[in-house]
Amino acid sequence: MLGNFQHSQLRLEVEAAAPVIRDSLTKIPQLRQWLAPLPLGEGLPERLVPGVTLHTGIGFATLTQTVDRVGDDHLRLILSGAIDGFHEWYWGDGWVQSRLEGISILPLNLGQTVSLLKLRQFVTGIKGQSV
Repeated sequence: MLGNFQHSQLRLEVEAAAPVIRDSLTKIPQLRQWLAPLPLGEGLPERLVPGVTLHTGIGFATLTQTVDRVGDDHLRLILSGAIDGFHEWYWGDGWVQSRLEGISILPLNLGQTVSLLKLRQFVTGIKGQSV
């Protein structure tokens, strides 16, 4: 893999309960909404479970993400393609944290920041609703 080793850890406050954040990160219909316009692939189950593979990206920046672990308060994805590494998510009532490590020519911190902001906007818009 060409590129530089990069790592970043970001944590944001969000106006949402932990179950809303969990469902937004682990249920495919919610993922499709806040990750749009990025595709996720077809034939996916309703919810992420270990072994499920997502295919995202546009053009040369394609990314394969394989679910390694998922729980009530965490998600770990193994990354390959445009990024070789991993992406971990942790959450609780009122906060979400993202840890990303990998080798890539892409600016990982920028993409991670955009993803977190999109997620915060999405969960804030559905707070109080059951997902």
